[in-house]
Amino acid sequence: MPTHDPGYFSNIRPEIIEFVPQDVKKVLEVGCGYGFFGAMIKQRNGAEVWGVESNIDAAAEAVGRLDKVVEDNFEEGLDLPAGYFDCLVFNDVLEHLVEPEEALEYGKTLLSEGGVVVASIPNVRYIKNVVHLVFGGDWKYTQDGILDRTHLRFFTHKSIIRLIGELGGEILAVKGINPTRSKFFKLFNIILFKRFDDMKYMQIVTVFRF
Repeated sequence: MPTHDPGYFSNIRPEIIEFVPQDVKKVLEVGCGYGFFGAMIKQRNGAEVWGVESNIDAAAEAVGRLDKVVEDNFEEGLDLPAGYFDCLVFNDVLEHLVEPEEALEYGKTLLSEGGVVVASIPNVRYIKNVVHLVFGGDWKYTQDGILDRTHLRFFTHKSIIRLIGELGGEILAVKGINPTRSKFFKLFNIILFKRFDDMKYMQIVTVFRF
């Protein structure tokens, strides 16, 4: 089974923090890695932050940074209180799951009334990925990134929105992050009246509630 080197679990993801509401006080981060992102939320919000992490070593590291860490896959039956959390965070996690729909359905049961989900998801239509596929004629898996060899599902801007809608979610915000710096793409997109604007971004962040 493909695995990652230890550095994979240490991403801090500061570009995501702005999407986590500042008034949430009980947060669950699914796939918390070493707990650096959750620690940022704790510091900024004064929040109680729990984590779920399937990697044994990463979970052990996160214990020292978060209020509670469950070392397991995110699925029904975990030792997590129903209706407890104001916010669930999935930082590039849903694409690693065989059934992300089931994970989100389970997540519904853990949210308090009015609770929100913040999800960052790699964009398979990212321009660099499309160029490799169309002009290189290749779909080559990599150690990390959009074609991470542990990714089981792939999403576009449209398919992310559709997935959330099919589960009964109400989207509060959608924004692309980590844009390409390619001047050629910027010119190309302008000429075509920004019809391909979604291809600019490596990831799409959605904030939604059920």
